[in-house]
Amino acid sequence: MTNCSTPDQTGRIFVVDALRGFAIMSIMLLHNLEHFDFYYFPEYLPGWLKMLDGGIWQVMFFLFSGKSYAIFAILFGLTFHIMFTNQEAKGRDFRGRFLWRMVLLLGFGMINSIFFEGDILAIYAVLGITLAITARWNNKAVLAAAILLMIQPLEWYNFFRIMGDQAYVTPPFKSWAYFGRASEYLAGKSFIDAAVGNLINGRIGVLIWSHEAGRYFQTPALFLFGMLLGRKNLFRYSESNMGFWKNALWIAAILFIILYTFKLSIPQLIEREALKVKLDLIITSYSNFAFTAILVSGFVLIYRLKVGYKVLSGLEPFGKMSLTNYVTQSLLGSVVYYGFGLGLYKYTGATFSLIIGIFLFILQLWFCRWWVKRHSRGPLEQLWHNLTWIRIGKNM
Repeated sequence: MTNCSTPDQTGRIFVVDALRGFAIMSIMLLHNLEHFDFYYFPEYLPGWLKMLDGGIWQVMFFLFSGKSYAIFAILFGLTFHIMFTNQEAKGRDFRGRFLWRMVLLLGFGMINSIFFEGDILAIYAVLGITLAITARWNNKAVLAAAILLMIQPLEWYNFFRIMGDQAYVTPPFKSWAYFGRASEYLAGKSFIDAAVGNLINGRIGVLIWSHEAGRYFQTPALFLFGMLLGRKNLFRYSESNMGFWKNALWIAAILFIILYTFKLSIPQLIEREALKVKLDLIITSYSNFAFTAILVSGFVLIYRLKVGYKVLSGLEPFGKMSLTNYVTQSLLGSVVYYGFGLGLYKYTGATFSLIIGIFLFILQLWFCRWWVKRHSRGPLEQLWHNLTWIRIGKNM
């Protein structure tokens, strides 16, 4: 083992900070490609640049779409476990305080939604209730609940229901109508119109889309998996834990290859469009989870290498300030791309948007490194902490 084990000896799991930083970074890059949910593809660009844009779009979405958020969700469950056990060691039940913490997170999410309709904090705040419910369940019960949620039981029910109804035709996704209206206010010059549109039309669209994408089952499943990883202390360094991550890597890789190959074969295997759509959603959910496991296990293993640690540990300050970074990237993105700001949605394809995203990431990372040298928590992290324990003594 190289000296990259040293950070864990301080009591904080620094690989988790780095992994969270990786998730927030990749989320930010994807959001830039999407112009923060303002989909617009400039037509005047030269052919070679459109081809490059298409390649970058496909690669970035293959690597991170549905996976970065999943990493973030897993670490959300892990963080709950850490806070729960820390308070339990002091003889306190954290569940009530956690529910209050989720109310606060809902508030942060609604503020973030002013700038970006695709906010996930508000959804995490509501679905996080599953952690409070299952906090005292034994590991087998938690694992069973996580697996049940992950297999998408509602979607399988709908799949077999459609199979038995030959007259059923897949309706268009209801969320599309809401997202289609977004251009009416995001392209305009009024910040107020954009804010109101995001908070009303945008939020309704995102809530419907989350249902259509199976996120209401997958997200709490990821929370529970994260809690289980915390209970097993699998992010701490030990030879047995490294063995676990190595096994997880190759098992996840095999499962992903099988699932992704099957996903690509669905159009040839099934004729009915309604069944294709439903099965594709289910298998995509599975394959994304398998690829997420590849990313997490690969990250942990590379972090433990000397060269890997030198590179990936640079993400630790970014991960420590994940809430601050998530909210501020929405603010920055809206100013860069929306009509009330610079309006760059009209001029940037995937290539230039990725460059902008990298620049904004570097800017945020620089700020994080500066801030953590002077403060123990990020600005919003400190505010969240203070409000969480607002009626508790200072030593909490």
